Amino acid sequence: MISSFSRNLLRATKQVVYIITVVAVISGCASPADTKNDDTRTEGTINISSDESFKPVIDSQVKVFEALHPDAHIIVHYKPEADCFRDLAVDSIRMVIVTRKATKEEENFLVDSMKVAPEQMIVARDAIAVILNKDAKDTLFTIPEIKQILTGKFTKNLIPVFDGLKATSTVRFIVDSLLKGDTLSSKVVAGKTSEEVIDYVAKTPDAIGFIGVNWIGNPEDSTQLSYLTKVKIAKLERPDMKGVYTTPVPGTIYTLHYPLVRDLVYIMKERHNGLAHGFASFLSGERGQLIFKRAYLAPMQKDLRIRPVKLRDE
Repeated sequence: MISSFSRNLLRATKQVVYIITVVAVISGCASPADTKNDDTRTEGTINISSDESFKPVIDSQVKVFEALHPDAHIIVHYKPEADCFRDLAVDSIRMVIVTRKATKEEENFLVDSMKVAPEQMIVARDAIAVILNKDAKDTLFTIPEIKQILTGKFTKNLIPVFDGLKATSTVRFIVDSLLKGDTLSSKVVAGKTSEEVIDYVAKTPDAIGFIGVNWIGNPEDSTQLSYLTKVKIAKLERPDMKGVYTTPVPGTIYTLHYPLVRDLVYIMKERHNGLAHGFASFLSGERGQLIFKRAYLAPMQKDLRIRPVKLRDE
């Protein structure tokens, strides 16, 4: 005859075995879902972050990519460049689009902390366009004059306008590549977005704005044509030819004949061959490179320059 203690022990043992069995079954069922990626190179939904100054061209890239792959959905979060780099530490963000490659320290962080080796590529060259009020008389500037305007030392009272004063790629480029240690004038005005910069310059006769050329440079884009009715693009002196002035167009950006040129870079941190890989391949492929060209950027992964040809009569 089994004692009361033995019966209780047997009952408790059966309960423990039951619980362990249930947990094992649940774990076994959940395991594939936990390890299986629910996106491929052409299907699924992912989040990426992009520098706000690239919004027009990245919107175009996503629109065409999703049209080619109806089951693919890329959600783009536009923000200042510094915030994009902070998103490298956010696991749900598969890719960031910025103006420089990750540093060795940033790469090491991704490998050590996120357990992923980043892939990065320069897919295009962008330029910073200098925009003026429609009534501005002076439209030609040398780089020394631009520096004087930015530091408040120019002979005329021009008000520099940026898409923010901190954390943006435009400000970082100007400070690092142009001013090189000098400080911005206290008269500098900050808009929240590139559109606000355009609106401020359009309403302020003495304003001079600095924005990504893909916001203003494409005469085939109806939205940008509407911007060009409110402001105009200044010409800057070529670094290789004194007294010759040019605007930011693909040819002068590609050859660096326009002086304010920067890179457009993707940094991808996807652990499997998924949708971020598919979109990265699209950006560097022929269709993506043509979209950059049509947005008046210089494609860097395909040679799409026009060459003269001679036709022979048969």
